[in-house]
Amino acid sequence: MARIPITKTPKAYVGGKFIRSESGQVYPLKTKSGEFLCNIPQCTRKDTRNAVESAGKAGSGWSGRTAYNRGQILYRMGEMMEARAEELVQAVAIKGDNPLAAARKEVAATIDRVIYYAGWTDKYEQVLGNTNPVAGSFFNFSVTEPIGVVGVFAPDQPCLLGLISQVLPIIASGNSIVALASSTNPYPAIILGEMLATSDLPGGVINLLTGYRDELLETFASHEQIRGLDLVLETSTRQRAEALAAESVKRVKVRDQSESRKWLSEDAQSVYAIRSFLEFKTTWHPVGS
Repeated sequence: MARIPITKTPKAYVGGKFIRSESGQVYPLKTKSGEFLCNIPQCTRKDTRNAVESAGKAGSGWSGRTAYNRGQILYRMGEMMEARAEELVQAVAIKGDNPLAAARKEVAATIDRVIYYAGWTDKYEQVLGNTNPVAGSFFNFSVTEPIGVVGVFAPDQPCLLGLISQVLPIIASGNSIVALASSTNPYPAIILGEMLATSDLPGGVINLLTGYRDELLETFASHEQIRGLDLVLETSTRQRAEALAAESVKRVKVRDQSESRKWLSEDAQSVYAIRSFLEFKTTWHPVGS
């Protein structure tokens, strides 16, 4: 008897669990030639609010870990991705927009980027923090702290490398994330969520939603508990995002979709990407006390 094919049901990854959209809505993912691949959850405003709540709960535990331990966990995440690299390659190339060679190059750069930021977790403080020279009998220190929950809109291309390049510098310092994957090819983010679920990364530190930017932009930009935004947007929607974010005094970083070619460059990784979502606090201490 011929078997009935069992197709995969992709799910978003929130709070360490796999969820369908609360609305039950999905949208089809198709190949370049129009062949149906699967239905992707079309996450809603309520899904976003639930993800923010999960990120907020996970944030204190994640930021309270030692920097060395965060580095160990991120390095382990890179190890798992390396072991399943070919699965990620197939996911990146699933739509047929990219040849396998280009997908392998993107996945290799993605894993290298994870390891790069894993190495910075216990070093960025020495570079970004400081002992400040002051005219008086005081020590003066500037120290860094994570800002909390950060919202991310990933680029459509490169769908996996762009997502990781935004997420890793943010969580390296102890922040937590609610990220909206590429709308045109969210499948690599689906696979990434499955890898995270069996990694050492606590559930809720990275929450991966799928859906459309236009439908979720207002919720991301206006949510009071999201303290920062790293968004890849069309130029036409940039002002709308910044105006909404200003009402809740968010830190906003907006990148244009047209910058997709830059993600593969080493210039796309930097310790200063970690600085973008840090608070700096200055402490005075009397000399000799």
